Amino acid sequence: MNRHTSPVHRHPCLPASVFFICVFCLCLPPHALAFKITEPAAGATLSSGSTVTARVDVGKDTGIVKVRYYWYGEQDEVLVEQDDSTAIGSIVAPVAMVRSAEREPAFGGPLKVPQDGIGPMRLLAVAEISRGRLGAGSVFDEVIVKVEPSAALATIDFETEKPLHLGRAGQSSAFGHVDSMGKIFELPVVADFADDVTRRISNPASGTSYTSSNDQVIKVVADGLLQIVGNGKTTITVSNGGKQASLDVDVKVNDEPNDPPIADAGMNKSVKAGSRVKLSGLKSRDPEGEALYYSWSQVRGRKISLLDANNSETSFLAPTVSEPRTYRFKLRVTDKKGADSLPAFVDVTVEP
Repeated sequence: MNRHTSPVHRHPCLPASVFFICVFCLCLPPHALAFKITEPAAGATLSSGSTVTARVDVGKDTGIVKVRYYWYGEQDEVLVEQDDSTAIGSIVAPVAMVRSAEREPAFGGPLKVPQDGIGPMRLLAVAEISRGRLGAGSVFDEVIVKVEPSAALATIDFETEKPLHLGRAGQSSAFGHVDSMGKIFELPVVADFADDVTRRISNPASGTSYTSSNDQVIKVVADGLLQIVGNGKTTITVSNGGKQASLDVDVKVNDEPNDPPIADAGMNKSVKAGSRVKLSGLKSRDPEGEALYYSWSQVRGRKISLLDANNSETSFLAPTVSEPRTYRFKLRVTDKKGADSLPAFVDVTVEP
């Protein structure tokens, strides 16, 4: 026995059989109450293109037939429609792996990390449950890991026309209608690595930073987003891993002053499964008092159908869960003149 470990003594009134059962239980590893990803662990750092072992603990969720694994970027809004017709629920992403109980480990196995992955990524595992005459159901779990390329970064560049013209005249259609003061947009940036893989690095979470040579024309705001604040010319510079690229931008939009609106998605909340949940953006506001256009989307958790996603208030039916699960939603608002807000987020924890 380790000299730092105290021996376990049996109380004289405790039967020996009960004593040994209790000691045995104390030595058992903790068991999940519900379906849970145990490997890779949340927060783990993985190499892009590598193969890791995926493991799950089914907990008290019985009747699981198959488990499907999906990779997403941390803030991807791709949960829109069914992509895999054999899967349960609405998921848009290639299925990274499908496993059954007959495999070793059960419902897990070798899982390839996306070759072009970089930065925070979500691993979503969806378990298909057979309930006999009651039909089929599903449970899920997800973890966020950090993906890093093992190869060195060679070059970075803006994936757009050069120079870039924003405004009603000569505007690139790739950016939609970027023709208003206060409009927020993102510039796609890609990087070539020594392993001959091109990866998108627009998100600052991948180590990318932006600067503008003229903050009176385009201002860098949160999460690598850019905002039009005036007419004129500026140079946007992107940096990552000691590499840089520059893009000249010419902005010619309407010159009517317009302060951007502010989105408010409400407070985080906990709800019971099966309840009707309402999300409210009514506290969003516009400094000039203009009417607002609303856009709700989901960026965390298994897909939930949102009702009235383009209204100030949206709602959904809290799904059945066997353990608390957190869903994250994003709200963006736009005023009548076309100025955008920064995104606002709200977390809803669904409890059994």
